[in-house]
Amino acid sequence: MNPEVIDHLESNVRSYCRAFPAVFKSATNARITDVNGNQYIDFFAGAGVLNYGHNNPRSKEAMINHLQHDGLLHGLDLATDVKIEFLSKFESMILKPRELDYKIQFTGPTGANAVEAALKLAKKARKRSHIIGFTNGYHGHSLGALALTGNQHFHDDYYGARNNVSILPYDNYFKDDANTALQLRQLLSDNSSGIPVPAAIILETIQAEGGINVASKQWLKDIRNLCDEFDIILIVDDIQTGNGRTGEFFSFEASGVVPDIVCVSKSIGGGLPLSLLLIKPDLDVWKPAEHTGTFRGNQLAFVAANELLDYWGEPEFIAQLKANCEAARIGLEQIAGQCPEFSVRGRGMMYGLDVVDGDLAGDISKRCFENGLIIETAGARDQVLKFLAPLTIDAQTLSEGFECLEKSTLDAMRAMEHEPSLQSVSR
Repeated sequence: MNPEVIDHLESNVRSYCRAFPAVFKSATNARITDVNGNQYIDFFAGAGVLNYGHNNPRSKEAMINHLQHDGLLHGLDLATDVKIEFLSKFESMILKPRELDYKIQFTGPTGANAVEAALKLAKKARKRSHIIGFTNGYHGHSLGALALTGNQHFHDDYYGARNNVSILPYDNYFKDDANTALQLRQLLSDNSSGIPVPAAIILETIQAEGGINVASKQWLKDIRNLCDEFDIILIVDDIQTGNGRTGEFFSFEASGVVPDIVCVSKSIGGGLPLSLLLIKPDLDVWKPAEHTGTFRGNQLAFVAANELLDYWGEPEFIAQLKANCEAARIGLEQIAGQCPEFSVRGRGMMYGLDVVDGDLAGDISKRCFENGLIIETAGARDQVLKFLAPLTIDAQTLSEGFECLEKSTLDAMRAMEHEPSLQSVSR
């Protein structure tokens, strides 16, 4: 096996294989093994795709059985046995216990596909063209989703112009007591503000790529009230924050807010591509085939999802998840205590360790990989180590991962003491 074929043939656009330079071969739950037999603890989980771990035994067995019995692999939006099972189980296991009433639309296979469909549907339903997003937001790399992604790097006119979009301050963006939801209400109330009443407001309850910025319950409620007042559709992008990542199945549950449209993807397919919208019934104004996609019903992903949804009816899983959430918080706060400038923010199994400086965070991530831990960076300056271990990680592996992260952090801080411009970070 020649890894040089990657450099020879794969496009320059590749990124993760540069950050984690190994040739991986196998994985189980929260551990990955490369072709040389080296093992790595996974605090990355496919950027939130593998909430239920690598090669989850339940979904793996179900998929093998499906294949051995010549089950459909591709079905567009045809009615199939596994899709019917998914719809029924999602309603009974997820929607009804939370008293949620949604129609389900299967979009193309990625999260960005769900975002694009949500934007189109909101504009169609409200007959308005404008959308409001937020600073540090991330919604994908297709053109509509990209227009609502905060990072200025992606908004050169030749790459992804912001047409009919306004980006406004997220909760606590100014690091003071200003309520940016109330500021937004004033802008929408003022005919001279230059901000039109939009078709929709789209947000992440916790901004993942933006650096694990957590919206308060009150801010989310204020945004919900604002949307009701101005007849605006509230879209929650739960692509990375959903599927149990925050401790509850949906990230908005803790706030009591009910969105009009929810974008769901990543972990819902158990590692296979699957993406969908949850739509309040009165907003389901699509005509047949008005929004399509060749891979809008991944049959094998339905099979995997049908097994994984069962976890949400099992007290043992809920107890393990609760314990892991608490252990994650404690472990990261202990590491943050190594430096008064460090901080931890997040919820559930989604946390960010903010080390202030992007170079330091990058060095920590690199040292972690060399020591057997995979963890990526996030935030406007890549200054945040983003914790996204599988929800199913066992206590021993979680503890070993934090030991590695702490060692790598201390080693990186000591190394930076010799860099005069960065001494303030490691004092």
